[in-house]
Amino acid sequence: MSRRQVERRLTEVGRRLRELRGELQVADEQLLHLADAADNARLRALVSETPVSDREHREAARHAESMRAHRERVASEIARLEQQQDALLDRLTAGSG
Repeated sequence: MSRRQVERRLTEVGRRLRELRGELQVADEQLLHLADAADNARLRALVSETPVSDREHREAARHAESMRAHRERVASEIARLEQQQDALLDRLTAGSG
């Protein structure tokens, strides 16, 4: 891969990392909100002991778990791209030495 290709790839990876870090921040905020909502629904289900409140609790817990899984996928992609960025920087440094 030529120096120019490495630089272009580094630019692309950097752009994608910025996007994903923003997405991770949003996911963290949403997860916090959804986890709180699931906890509140759980307490309501425990207190009221009705089928409706139990269903609401399960649904809120499902939403929180879905967001948790999404957050983990984003974090994994960030880690993968950071490794790729490091490898590209090593390649760029090795090529200029």
